[in-house]
Amino acid sequence: MSTSEPTRPIGSEGITSTQRAAVLHAARDVRIESRPVPTPAADEVLVRVTAVGVCGSDVHFYHDGRLGDWRVDEPLVLGHESGGVIVAVGADVDPGRIGERVSIEPQHPSHTSPETLRGEYNLDPEMQFYAVPGTDGAFQEHVTIQSHFAFAIPDTVSDDAAALMEPLSVAIATARKAAIQPGSRVLIAGAGPIGIVSAQVARAFGATEVIVSDLAEARRASALTFGATRVIDPAHDDVSSLDGTVDAFIDASGAAPAVKSGIRAVRPGGRVVLVGMGIDEMPLPITHIQNNELIITGVFRYANTWPAAIALVADGRVDLDRMVTGRFGLDRVTDALDSTSDPATIKSIVTPNS
Repeated sequence: MSTSEPTRPIGSEGITSTQRAAVLHAARDVRIESRPVPTPAADEVLVRVTAVGVCGSDVHFYHDGRLGDWRVDEPLVLGHESGGVIVAVGADVDPGRIGERVSIEPQHPSHTSPETLRGEYNLDPEMQFYAVPGTDGAFQEHVTIQSHFAFAIPDTVSDDAAALMEPLSVAIATARKAAIQPGSRVLIAGAGPIGIVSAQVARAFGATEVIVSDLAEARRASALTFGATRVIDPAHDDVSSLDGTVDAFIDASGAAPAVKSGIRAVRPGGRVVLVGMGIDEMPLPITHIQNNELIITGVFRYANTWPAAIALVADGRVDLDRMVTGRFGLDRVTDALDSTSDPATIKSIVTPNS
């Protein structure tokens, strides 16, 4: 990700100079192109990508050519949920890491920003993040990343799970914000990938009741196999009828009705964590929030989550492999992106080197 290069990356002998990449040029315009294999800077590693999860943000960029304030004004490689094998290292990295299987935290914050210095590097406004305009992602055969953001994974963790440590990290950051602890009652709106993995994390953190709401019957059924103790169809059941009985509400839907009804389900002094990306603005029940001293916050990516994510998967507390419902080669990236419209899809994986 850095533009500075050592004269000869260690381990680079035998690596071809070009690679294939799936490049987004505009909405619904993805082309398979030949690009140079990136050269790792002194503090970076070169990773041969084995698996990449398809995220909702990738789908937004693909369908609309934009996401929030970000617009695809120049060619962009999508994909940020990734893992692989280190095949070369920069001059300042231990050559012993070559051959190591890793999960990638796809961030490159400033070392000296106020956000980084106070431990909130995910909020660095100058962040270089995979698959956000200005920084290419992992729908390509090789990527570079700073060595400390390439986390070694044990042999018991699959390539798919290595990639899905990224959405798991979102769920861990969410659970921390929600202050989930043993005995907690949690409501989650949305049974897409983030809702499903958040349900698993809630149980791993000790929640004894995890209620998941979703309009799609297939997704509600999936939630029951991934830690939900109860599911709700918001089209027929009034979520707000929970009436101040849950300790935390996590919105993974981005839907205004879900947010407003979920807020009313939280007990006095409870927490509301907004994860799903929906409309830019929505009205909220301010008097209810004030009178019940609810704590409402958002989640923007994650910080300092990968060690916990790897431990939860290695220990069997979270099952990422079972979330995978489809695999696609690089030539079928558009099929992978389109697959997310099927309610039966939980997580699609792209395998750039297969």
